[in-house]
Amino acid sequence: MKRNTIEKIALCCTLAFGSIISATARDISGFTLPTPWTEDALEAEVPLAEYPRPQLVREQWQNLNGMWSYMGGKELPSPCEAAEAPVFSKNAQKIRVPFPPESELSGIARSGETNLWYKRSFSIPPEWKGKRIMLNFGAVDRVATIFVNGKKAGSHTGGYDAFSLDITDYLKRGDNELVVGAYDPNDGKAACGKNGSRGDYIYTSGIWQTVWLEPVADKHISGIRLTPDVSGSRLCIEVTADDGLKVEAVAYKDKSEESSAQGVSGSPFYLPVPEPTLWSPDNPFLYGLKLRLKDKKGRLLEEVSSYFGMREVGLKKIDGTLRPTLNGEFIFHIGLLDQGYWPDGAFTAPSDDALKYDIELAKRAGFNVIRKHIKVEPQRWYHHCDSLGLLVWQDMPNLWEPDGEDSVAVRRQFRDELKTMIDQHWNSPSIVMWVPFNENWGAFDVTEITDWVKEYSPNRLVNGMSGYNYAPGYRKAYGDPGNGDFVDLHHYGRIEPKSVAQPDDKRAASLGEFGGKGLFARNHMWPVRNDAYEMMISRDQLSDTYVMMLDEIEQLIRYFGLSTAIYTQTTDVEHEINGLVTYDRKVEKMDINKVRNINRAVIESTRKKE
Repeated sequence: MKRNTIEKIALCCTLAFGSIISATARDISGFTLPTPWTEDALEAEVPLAEYPRPQLVREQWQNLNGMWSYMGGKELPSPCEAAEAPVFSKNAQKIRVPFPPESELSGIARSGETNLWYKRSFSIPPEWKGKRIMLNFGAVDRVATIFVNGKKAGSHTGGYDAFSLDITDYLKRGDNELVVGAYDPNDGKAACGKNGSRGDYIYTSGIWQTVWLEPVADKHISGIRLTPDVSGSRLCIEVTADDGLKVEAVAYKDKSEESSAQGVSGSPFYLPVPEPTLWSPDNPFLYGLKLRLKDKKGRLLEEVSSYFGMREVGLKKIDGTLRPTLNGEFIFHIGLLDQGYWPDGAFTAPSDDALKYDIELAKRAGFNVIRKHIKVEPQRWYHHCDSLGLLVWQDMPNLWEPDGEDSVAVRRQFRDELKTMIDQHWNSPSIVMWVPFNENWGAFDVTEITDWVKEYSPNRLVNGMSGYNYAPGYRKAYGDPGNGDFVDLHHYGRIEPKSVAQPDDKRAASLGEFGGKGLFARNHMWPVRNDAYEMMISRDQLSDTYVMMLDEIEQLIRYFGLSTAIYTQTTDVEHEINGLVTYDRKVEKMDINKVRNINRAVIESTRKKE
């Protein structure tokens, strides 16, 4: 979403929010804008209790979400430099993990802590004896340092990455002490997106996704890569473990064994998928998958569960116009820009049902795409898209300050985290496109990076810069990268041919953002100055305006080669009141039936009739 219309109010929003969250909320009556899931999150002994990694599942695990001891502040030791864990007082504050300390659900509701320290105790179940114990983090923003029983167990850099540590050698019988330090200077010199120094909303830090333990064998599966080959009726499998171990793969269709194959870890092998049922938004069929790791004598070391979808994406000319395809067919991409913010949990959804709600809303409203906007969600979010049938454009969270004296290190870290994002979400069939950059925000080497992404991930589309016609104003715009699979413009005014991209011989045409129509919903808005690109006076006017825009877009599809359009946005977010629903998800601001009907009509109009 372009910034020049909202930069003037960003500071006042930040100042206003700082006063809003000055007090912590101990029950729902103290929340600024509770959601339908706030109360359940407050009452849950273990918030977000679901298994957090649906594509590599082990039966035994222990969720560490819940109340931890906490202290934070710039005056505290930096987790980046700490050789030992700091001492917590007996009356240390409590924080509800995994909600970031800036959120009301955390119980802290403070910002600008910079150095954040967490502590809790845990014990290892007796039945895990003899196993290696892995400590897993969904994400910690931004630099994490972990101590177990007073000893440094490891560290990690990257605010959106999942990571794991083998903590077996640091454990003792009975209670064990876990201390996590997180450092986040909020300086824009990291992949942060709107969760950063120039972002439009509250920035957050620290632990913001699930923390959990699981037992594994000495030799175990640490990663899997699944790549569908539809034309070959097979699935390419790569298992990361000690090289040369035997791997057995079994595919299941409707719980019945479909096929099996054998290979070795460290080398790709193929699992037959005869007459594959293809995954699509209309039929989001998922195959079950079991992977068994065995030693050279055939003894079972471990078994994990996963799933996969058979689908292929590409570009091809249809009636002379280059179009994106799914399973060989052009289907118009009509989607929602999705920010992933919550008034109670900030960067973290209050529950798994809440996380799923936004996706179900998009599906119910007839959209077939969600553009996940400069944020990487927990892996369960992608699982819900896989299961419900939504195509995902995945943005890379942008830098804001890539040009300083430390630019070499800053840019290298961005590239590393871009690769990690692709690797960690490689297996989700719903993800059909990577978007490395948005609107010139922190953009650098865009042409080169776009080419690299396309070469590294040839099984997906690449939109090198969505909305290259917009720039933030504080640095020179990179402009059109000239490559990738799309030429992508953003436009928030009248829908007309001169305002949208035209396809060329190598790229399809994309309207990466449009709409932004606002509507006031009293008692359901964040208490700051609220605005949008254009205000509507009623639910009917807003709904009818959307229908009118889609009618105009259909003309652009037919006669000017447009292939995608992303509406801003799923929900209101703080000062922006241009969502389908309010920020608290309690009021549908549009007539969802009207939205669904026009979306479905436009999609159907683009299908090739035999």
